[in-house]
Amino acid sequence: VQLQASGGGLVQAGGSLRLSCADSGRTFRTLFLAWFRQAPGKEREFVSAINWNGGMTYYADSVKDRFIISRNNAENTMYLQMNSLKFEDTAVYYCAATSSAAGANYLSYHYWGQGTQVTVSS
Repeated sequence: VQLQASGGGLVQAGGSLRLSCADSGRTFRTLFLAWFRQAPGKEREFVSAINWNGGMTYYADSVKDRFIISRNNAENTMYLQMNSLKFEDTAVYYCAATSSAAGANYLSYHYWGQGTQVTVSS
């Protein structure tokens, strides 16, 4: 499993971004996937997760109804559509994966992408 996150950038408050997380491995379709984020001086926090076939999705309360997680197993890619962005969404966003269903604890995830910076200007 080798995860590569992309799609971050600078956006004004109220705007949208779509993050991608691509995997070059052969087991992508079996993985439980998630997005975490970490702002300067803060702990890494759970954002969203999705099960192997996309049938189950999970969101932190802070992003519910604004962010949408999805995956395309044929393309070995996971996405995070971020709408109505707020200044407090500014952080480095990481994609993560594990072989079985996991929760919001980042310690449960064994594979990590390198992170992509999202900056929301107020």
